[in-house]
Amino acid sequence: MTKQIGLVLALTTVIGLSACNTVNGAGKDVKSAGTAISSASGESKK
Repeated sequence: MTKQIGLVLALTTVIGLSACNTVNGAGKDVKSAGTAISSASGESKK
């Protein structure tokens, strides 16, 4: 059971990292996620 959980976590990490492709892409992903959370909470700053 523990091996299965570890395998799922490892595969999820690999897929997540390959989706970003670069550090720049990862930064854009984090920024867009932060913007979405801010706008959803109604506290977006300009």
